[in-house]
Amino acid sequence: MGKLNGKRALVTGGGQGIGRGIALALAAKGASVAVMGRTPDKVEKAAAEIEERGVASIAITGDLKSSSDVDAAIARVVEVFGGVDILVNNAQEYGFGPIAHLDEGQFIAGWESGALGTLRMMRAAYPHLQEGGGVVVNVSSSVASSSDPSNAGGYAAVKAAIATLSRAAAVEWAADGIRVMTLIPFALTPAVQASIEGYEGLEEQILSQVPLGRFGEAEDDIGRVVAFAASDDARFMTGSSLVVDGGSTHLT
Repeated sequence: MGKLNGKRALVTGGGQGIGRGIALALAAKGASVAVMGRTPDKVEKAAAEIEERGVASIAITGDLKSSSDVDAAIARVVEVFGGVDILVNNAQEYGFGPIAHLDEGQFIAGWESGALGTLRMMRAAYPHLQEGGGVVVNVSSSVASSSDPSNAGGYAAVKAAIATLSRAAAVEWAADGIRVMTLIPFALTPAVQASIEGYEGLEEQILSQVPLGRFGEAEDDIGRVVAFAASDDARFMTGSSLVVDGGSTHLT
């Protein structure tokens, strides 16, 4: 079926948006895919879509802010699939607002679901990734390295931590045959769609900063890059930043 035949993947935040697109792209290349998220209906629908591609899937309801949910998710994937070869850490709660008035609770939720959740998931998956030379893709953002007036300082801080964690793990885990990369995507996700609705001209303003002039598509543009990175075609890549943003980072 594809270059990921026999591989077993777990995608957090896999019920919608970029996570769902990545999960579908991995499935299209032959991987069995578990999708984890906080909303049962969303992960169950995504799992059903994956099964329509002719591969196995699991819907896992859980919260990355809970270490027991993280451990249970990995245990479930190992129980059903027999192991974990590909881990995509995509889920994170959003906390936007000017730094002077940033809600501390929102920042903590973003940190625990983002940087800490990513660390927890990587730690829990580590012994299984070791077994077959696994791949980890952690989702960061362009705002982690370039500031803008969008009041995303708290979110950016968490995404910067995720990128730094990825680079460190790429070095530490190389001897175990585990490759670790950071994904920097730009796509029209439900969260982005919600942020631009009601603001006339905002979509055009955003796209004016994208040389290719459009939003990325979660599966066909973002997901396919992750599927490539997870395959043996990218076996000499680790510590890399996979920038899939239509060129927008070059205008910021």
